[in-house]
Amino acid sequence: MNPAITNFPFHPLFIDIGWGLLGLTIVLIFHGSAINHLIMKFEQRTKKNLGLGQYNRVFAHFYLTFIYIALIHITEILIWSFYIIQLNLISDPVKAVLFAGSCYTTVGFIEDILPAGWRSLAFFISFTGLFSLAWTTSVMIGMTNTYKDAWRQKYEKYLL
Repeated sequence: MNPAITNFPFHPLFIDIGWGLLGLTIVLIFHGSAINHLIMKFEQRTKKNLGLGQYNRVFAHFYLTFIYIALIHITEILIWSFYIIQLNLISDPVKAVLFAGSCYTTVGFIEDILPAGWRSLAFFISFTGLFSLAWTTSVMIGMTNTYKDAWRQKYEKYLL
């Protein structure tokens, strides 16, 4: 490798940013694909259920979809954990999961255990969690509106 490049003081940071952007892209593509598939199925099923007056099925789909959304987020933490392990940054899978989960949720309950030169990767994990959780929130607002419509239709005779 060119000595001028390796002696550049920000070289490790740029490498870290490159790997961080790659991980962020992988996780956000997964999130977008999974959440889009899930919400499309939810909308198809609940539209049919509302048309048939099957309000309890709408409620069931609502809660099941929440569980699936939680599993999507857990999977994203596992993807980051696998990524960290494959980069040989953390060898212990449990520590990798805890670190990725701490960053992804932005709770920060685990200290930064990444090796020097890789510490900014935690920002990318956090960005992914922030973007994914915001995206999920917008999806859940739409789902809540469908839930409320089903509830109103089911109980409208009692509301008068």
